[in-house]
Amino acid sequence: MAKLFINEKNKKGHINAEIYGHFSEHLGRCIYEGLYVGEDSEIPNVNGMRRDVVGALKEMGIPLLRWPGGCFADEYHWKDGIGPKETRKKMINTHWGGVVEDNSFGTHEFFELCEQLGCKTYVNGNVGSGTVQEMSEWVEYMTFEGVSPMADLRKQNGREKPWKIDYFGVGNENWGCGGSMTPEYYANLYRRFQTYVRQYNADRPIKKICGGANVADYFWTEDVLKTCFAPPHPDFMHGYMDGLSLHYYVHPEGWEVKGSATDFDDKVWYKTLSKAKYMEELVTRHGAIMDQYDPGKKIGMIVDEWGCWFTVETGTNPGFLYQQSTMRDALVAGVTLDIFNKNCDRVQMACIAQMVNVLQSVILTEGEKMLLTPTYHVFHMYKHHQDAELVESFVEGNNIIGAEAEYQVPHLSESVSVDAQGYVNVTISNLSISEGAPVEMVFAQLEPSSVQGTILTEEVHAHNTFEEPDKVKAIEFTEYTIEGRTIRFTAPACSVISFRVK
Repeated sequence: MAKLFINEKNKKGHINAEIYGHFSEHLGRCIYEGLYVGEDSEIPNVNGMRRDVVGALKEMGIPLLRWPGGCFADEYHWKDGIGPKETRKKMINTHWGGVVEDNSFGTHEFFELCEQLGCKTYVNGNVGSGTVQEMSEWVEYMTFEGVSPMADLRKQNGREKPWKIDYFGVGNENWGCGGSMTPEYYANLYRRFQTYVRQYNADRPIKKICGGANVADYFWTEDVLKTCFAPPHPDFMHGYMDGLSLHYYVHPEGWEVKGSATDFDDKVWYKTLSKAKYMEELVTRHGAIMDQYDPGKKIGMIVDEWGCWFTVETGTNPGFLYQQSTMRDALVAGVTLDIFNKNCDRVQMACIAQMVNVLQSVILTEGEKMLLTPTYHVFHMYKHHQDAELVESFVEGNNIIGAEAEYQVPHLSESVSVDAQGYVNVTISNLSISEGAPVEMVFAQLEPSSVQGTILTEEVHAHNTFEEPDKVKAIEFTEYTIEGRTIRFTAPACSVISFRVK
């Protein structure tokens, strides 16, 4: 039997709500059809935003949304997406599917969506094909309240008050689709561009995100920080860099092949989860480099693209990156969020890619139909970790499994927090494809008097379809006993469980 020891009094750090952020790119059916259908659509909407999708995301507790990309960000020219929709420029989305982008979803629509969701905003600027002036004017357009050409233009377009940008990304993947730059070259551009991301309102500061590494490119992290922290102002670097990004996708069969989202064997199951666990090494090693330049951890690690990336579903546009989501995705989400929680001293924000109809989505849509994926249910189960305090926890007797499949992972993954209401929030996943895990959950002082349990479990390939949208869903979990400071239960194979304990 595994023993989960929890010292609910030993707080280890603050779990930013933004760790549970999401990503929406002008890619496939993420924005158009997924989030935005237009004001004249027969699909119920508020100012063009789907009522059903917005309602589900609010219920899930979405804290932050990133837009407009992704690779699309470094070819996006914001003035194409403002003003009357009938006069907005049309273009070909050369990155994703070669379809026409009519720019009917632009700056005003993004902030309208975030206001409906009640979430923070993360805007990505164009460094790859844009100019300093273009980026500077966009920030002015969005955030300046006084008299200026861009503020006047915003007002002409129907928005009197400025919006709040919580985070601003200076470029995206500039080592690749964002310009194929060297780290030193990008870092010098970052220093220049970020200067003109003006802070027009001291009470509403914009946190600036520097473009970080692809997976294990530690040289990129090292060289960007070295260049950014070079004279003339090394002691004040944190004043113009609030975060450094990191991107990592799980491709069980490699970048070229990727593998099916729904058709996989036991070996690929464990291979996928072992690749999800690799996030821990990436956070640790990139974090160690960041510690050399930022020992006080003032600069956050921003994992603003993560998740499973499989081969697209048969018969769909390869450039739309549409894939199904099974219990395997749910376990990847649970494992990854546990890693972020346990490294919350450095990981300050993360965005799963992407929110609707693209890659590891939490929602899929088909016309007027909508379904919630297993990944959605994991985010819903984990939402009480947002803005809670991480507390000490560890599993004794956590066996290593998967050796017969050539890929080893721990049997259990967990993280624990205490929220402002005094609840101890425990999330625990069983990574085994076939074996249940008896668990004793032991608190240091707490003798539970109130326990609320939720479980997500099904056969490993199980997923929701528009014909059967509730095949996989979270339900109440009551199969536990309480004795003093101990809660005993068995975590079924392939399951994610959450407890709220008082």
